[in-house]
Amino acid sequence: MSEKTERYELLKQQAQALLTGQFDLVANMSNLASLIFNELPQLNGTSFYRFKNDELILGPFQGKPACMHIAVGKGVCGTVAATKKPEVVPNVHEFSGHIACDSASNSEVVVPIFKDGKFWGVLDLDSPEYNTFDDVDASYLSEIAPIVFGVQAEIGGRA
Repeated sequence: MSEKTERYELLKQQAQALLTGQFDLVANMSNLASLIFNELPQLNGTSFYRFKNDELILGPFQGKPACMHIAVGKGVCGTVAATKKPEVVPNVHEFSGHIACDSASNSEVVVPIFKDGKFWGVLDLDSPEYNTFDDVDASYLSEIAPIVFGVQAEIGGRA
């Protein structure tokens, strides 16, 4: 198991311990954004965006001020809202239509969040470093993000 995988396994367990049985969504998003921001290296932003009124609207976050409204299909978050698939962007300056909410960001990973099978929003992580994120980040963050709903998420081993 790699150091990154071990870090994410621990982060998933911490998120479950913190949020399982807790059902205030704003409090859960706040605590999970803080946990991720403080436990993962090289981050300058961790943000939840809710899909509401056909756009993404900023929710609880950690980092510098973030974009408050993102149109579906615009930027990395809006692309994820359109495709419902994670995006790993090694260099945001090469991503067509990138929205620079924080000019210090150079790489990004965004994962869609689903509740009861419906698209609910996205979790967006930004880094001031290039090539910070990969498919391991996207996979684990896709498992961790729905923990905000306060339900018991399955802790599965990985090969």
